[in-house]
Amino acid sequence: MKDKEVKRKRAWDEDYDDGLIEGIHFPESPDDVDEAYEERRAKRKARLEDNKNGGEARKAILREIKEDVILLVCTIAVVLALNSFVIINAKIPSASMENTVMEGDRIFGLRLAYLFDDPARYDIIIFRYPDDEEVLFIKRIIGLPGESVLIRDGKVYIDESEVALDDSFCPEVPEGNYGPYLVPEGHYFVMGDNRQHSNDSRFWDNHFVSADQIVGQAGLRYWPISKLGLVH
Repeated sequence: MKDKEVKRKRAWDEDYDDGLIEGIHFPESPDDVDEAYEERRAKRKARLEDNKNGGEARKAILREIKEDVILLVCTIAVVLALNSFVIINAKIPSASMENTVMEGDRIFGLRLAYLFDDPARYDIIIFRYPDDEEVLFIKRIIGLPGESVLIRDGKVYIDESEVALDDSFCPEVPEGNYGPYLVPEGHYFVMGDNRQHSNDSRFWDNHFVSADQIVGQAGLRYWPISKLGLVH
């Protein structure tokens, strides 16, 4: 009883000094102190619970931010790795490959296309320009290593064959006489499909693309969306 009276006295004195504490009006008599004191304790407990819950909420938010940052970093790392070792993201800079791919089209190429297989005739490849390896070109393979390439009246003949290669992918009837060119081992003779408007093996100082200069094979046109599809 004595402890209870002391507690009531202390609560009464605190309320008397403050006049209005935490929304509790000044008690009219010591008999009201117990109720006021319990109310104050309840409010303090509620504040502690709010602070605890707020701390948990802040921790949850921080966890979410951390997870988002990790996901973003991983995504960037994967994209960079794909771009460096798997995928080529290229924009077609000229009309030399029309109508197969058009100027301004965007395509994905596959860097690993020739990891186990050699390039084949008619493959469309992305490669470092033999006269300036800082520049990437896209052309179609016409002549293979060890072959002789002769162009007469726009038609391409391999190893003195009397049958010309297929040129159905050319938008115009090819013209001109070039060669013969003897393709070295480990190299390729390439031409643009739009042969009347293509800077290709016929005109370079270094006529042939080495296997080491091939970056990858053209694979998928993804822009414009209306022309989404494989490139071949």
